[in-house]
Amino acid sequence: MAADKQHAHELIEQLAPSQVPAAIGMLESLLDPVARAIANAPIDDEPLTAADEKALAEAREWSKHNKGTPHEEFLAELGITQEEVDNYREPK
Repeated sequence: MAADKQHAHELIEQLAPSQVPAAIGMLESLLDPVARAIANAPIDDEPLTAADEKALAEAREWSKHNKGTPHEEFLAELGITQEEVDNYREPK
């Protein structure tokens, strides 16, 4: 175990500065039980119902004739920024 951790440290030291945020995200997701559960969840292979198909068709048709709302606009309505979303940490 100690040798594995030492190897991980050595690999981290070899990363380019631009690679560090990705490595941090990966390590955090390994430690987050919810992220781990999502990553290990089985693929949803349940077939779509007739109601699902109808709703999807309606949404696609709506999208052909209407402009979508940018994500940033929703965030602005909530009074938050994308940076705040990206840096959010659950309270301990």
